[in-house]
Amino acid sequence: MEQYLTILFTAVLIILAIFVVLSLIRAIIGPTVADRIVATNMMGTIVIVIIAILAIMKDEGYLVDICLIYAMTSFLAVIVLTKVYMGVYRKRKEAEKEADHGNH
Repeated sequence: MEQYLTILFTAVLIILAIFVVLSLIRAIIGPTVADRIVATNMMGTIVIVIIAILAIMKDEGYLVDICLIYAMTSFLAVIVLTKVYMGVYRKRKEAEKEADHGNH
């Protein structure tokens, strides 16, 4: 039974690694900033799952702590990216409004 679980976990880890690569491609290609932010968040979530599976496979409790720390870091990174993007978006909209009022 343990051998089957090892094979299953290994297969799941390979599939998740493929998903991380696909998310990285989406983060690079875009086309919008929102797509990039969502792809970054998805990569963080997948890495958290990978670490959790490794914690089960290796029976190492400290990996769960690393998983929680990574989850908090990933969450904060996405919040900061979103905040920065919203600031840039607002400035761009304000500049467009000023340009429109200047033309009329």
